[in-house]
Amino acid sequence: MSEDILSKIVRMRREDIERLGLNFGIEIPEKRRRGHIEFLGTPGAILEVKRASPSKGDIAPDLDPVGLASTYADAHAQAVSVLTEGNFFKGTLRDLIAVADSMEERAKKGLHACAVLRKDFLLYEDEIDIAYRCGADAVLLIARILDDGQLIKMAKRAQGLGIQAFVEVREKDDFRKLDVVLEALGADAAKTIVAGVNSRDLATFHTDPLVPAAVRGKLPAKAVFESGILSAGDAAYARNLGFTGILVGEAVAKNPPLAKEVVAAFESGCENARGKFWKKFAERRDAKRFSAKFPELAEGSVRLHPLVKICGITREEDGMLAAELGADMLGFVFSATKRLTTEEFVRGFAAKIRLCHPERSVNGVEESPLLVGVITDPESPEGQTAIRLAQEGVLDAVQLHGIEPTKCLELADDNVTELVEGTNKIGIPCYCAARVGAPEDFDYVATLRSHGEPRILLDAKVEGIPGGTGKTIPESLLLEKAGDLPLWLAGGINPENVGEIVAKFRPELIDVSSGVEDAPGIKNPEKMRKLFEILQK
Repeated sequence: MSEDILSKIVRMRREDIERLGLNFGIEIPEKRRRGHIEFLGTPGAILEVKRASPSKGDIAPDLDPVGLASTYADAHAQAVSVLTEGNFFKGTLRDLIAVADSMEERAKKGLHACAVLRKDFLLYEDEIDIAYRCGADAVLLIARILDDGQLIKMAKRAQGLGIQAFVEVREKDDFRKLDVVLEALGADAAKTIVAGVNSRDLATFHTDPLVPAAVRGKLPAKAVFESGILSAGDAAYARNLGFTGILVGEAVAKNPPLAKEVVAAFESGCENARGKFWKKFAERRDAKRFSAKFPELAEGSVRLHPLVKICGITREEDGMLAAELGADMLGFVFSATKRLTTEEFVRGFAAKIRLCHPERSVNGVEESPLLVGVITDPESPEGQTAIRLAQEGVLDAVQLHGIEPTKCLELADDNVTELVEGTNKIGIPCYCAARVGAPEDFDYVATLRSHGEPRILLDAKVEGIPGGTGKTIPESLLLEKAGDLPLWLAGGINPENVGEIVAKFRPELIDVSSGVEDAPGIKNPEKMRKLFEILQK
């Protein structure tokens, strides 16, 4: 079995320590030279001094750590994270000492000073002492590379020195370790432990912004969204999920002026309905990944079965059957098409399905499908109805289908308080759908991603028809332009081609409408059964 990146980093670090010692041959101050600033004492951004990474290679090899840290402090970052790992990130303890000293100088001058985090793959208790003497206010402890006993010892050492332990979790067993550490530290654990969840898998360095969404509910109140923050929109998304901090590396190290935008976007945001939807979806995705329905999937394997949305529901019996078969989302069209639904129908259906399945769940997550209103014009009466139903909680989300990007962002914005007369909730739970048929259509997708959309539904583009066309997206276009985010696919999916589509593209979610119909809005029970039968093989 080949060595993954994380294992290689840890192995080489152990070899360096054996050869050079825990200080890596660098002269360390005999005692700490600065006071202490609480790490994440207030919600905010943690910005990184980072020269390189295993996935990107050189990012900013010639950066000035003190100058960059000062830029971050001027942007009002809450903390500065200093990489001290040398083989892959080209960091050093000298950077940590220099940044910590510079923050002390800022504090003496009455300027905003940041807490300082030592970010490394720490393995030994004495490394906590070294970090403290170098001026660190917090140390990163990666649960994945430490056993229970060592993690507890290192966290207690940090506690004894009066600095914070930033415990990073991602895998299932990491959360157990976090609970063990919190229990071991007792009543003062909240003062010492800050939890972080990395959207990047350190074994593969693949990033998924839904990973933190799925586990926010398992973390303490003070928790950080790590990695994958490339824009102000990404920062706002993390805040919408209820995180009290974000850790941003590559984006600001390469482009320091971005720091102000990222900090401002995070600090001005709040936990909202949009974040609640993404948490609900992500929890559902992870719960079903290893559910009893798919016992052949061993823990840790890749899910081969996509989540399923059945769209264009206009009859109660169709929606109830789709739910019984295992649909994860049901779509109701609020657009002037042949599948147009009504407020009365959706209210009645939502009440009935939630009454019929109040306790059904998979791994503690509600199994009743998420209900989505599909709109193409938020200003239309139909669109306004869907928005109101989502704000009231009748619908779980609104699908913004082919809507101009700035309007999508406005609808999801934290500050939107009166989209519909008589409502006062913040924003709406929503996601975006893009119609694609040519390479230039992916410019729209890129714009949405740059503004923090963690997933975008891709639908086949047919001029003059907003959806439900029965047409598929050209395969060559998907292969060329879809990128590395898990796919949400719509357009022309039916029982005859779903097996091939899933095998070829491994989508995370498929959206099916006309492919299981006898007529627009009239689902065929046998076609639906056949679709789910194929997916569950």
